[in-house]
Amino acid sequence: MSGPTLHYIYDPLCGWCYGAKPLVQAAQAVLPVLLHGGGMMTGANRQPVSAQLRDYVMPHDRRIAEYSGQPFGQAYFDGLLRDHSAVFDSAPPTAAVLAAQRLGGRGLELLGCLQSAHYVHGRRIADAAVLRELAAAIGLDAEAFDAEFKQVVANELQVHFKHSRSLLAEVGGQGFPTLVLEHDGQFSLIDIGPWLGQPEAFAQWLGQSLKQPEGDRAAAGPACGLDGCSH
Repeated sequence: MSGPTLHYIYDPLCGWCYGAKPLVQAAQAVLPVLLHGGGMMTGANRQPVSAQLRDYVMPHDRRIAEYSGQPFGQAYFDGLLRDHSAVFDSAPPTAAVLAAQRLGGRGLELLGCLQSAHYVHGRRIADAAVLRELAAAIGLDAEAFDAEFKQVVANELQVHFKHSRSLLAEVGGQGFPTLVLEHDGQFSLIDIGPWLGQPEAFAQWLGQSLKQPEGDRAAAGPACGLDGCSH
């Protein structure tokens, strides 16, 4: 892609990524956004929901809500986080985002839907049936989505995670979310901290930054770590 591009390295189960959701959506009106799923809670880092997990993530989530203004629902806090049959697994929702992207560039739209389903409505976004339902809710053909989803899981997902982690290391990102502006072959990390809760101002700043020859490399702001959220 020859023009300016915003690379978004994310995870669907990253709370700070949910906090940054309005910023990324606003940015999409300014320049193309490329999604890179980092696989935070995959493989050995998949976690069944437990009382310990709930106690661990709730203060973290309340801090994200305070800083970003993003809503966290009771169906999440007192529903999903008490459902000990649920498993937090980043792989299926990331595959769903990749499938939606292939079906008409709808990846970012589905990601936002998945984040709200998880953090507001307490849905189990690692379940294939839920993913299929949410894809249909944004207007994707269910059968076409199923076919793309299976193709991604079988042939592309692990390579995608590997490439995303490589990009994260290349640009000096520390976790999720990492937003990187690529302009004239140069990569500049964006500190989202000052912009949380201010998507319109962020989009305006982003548009102005494109007129500058180079951005300054900066810390990337609050983020979840490579293997889970701990801040």
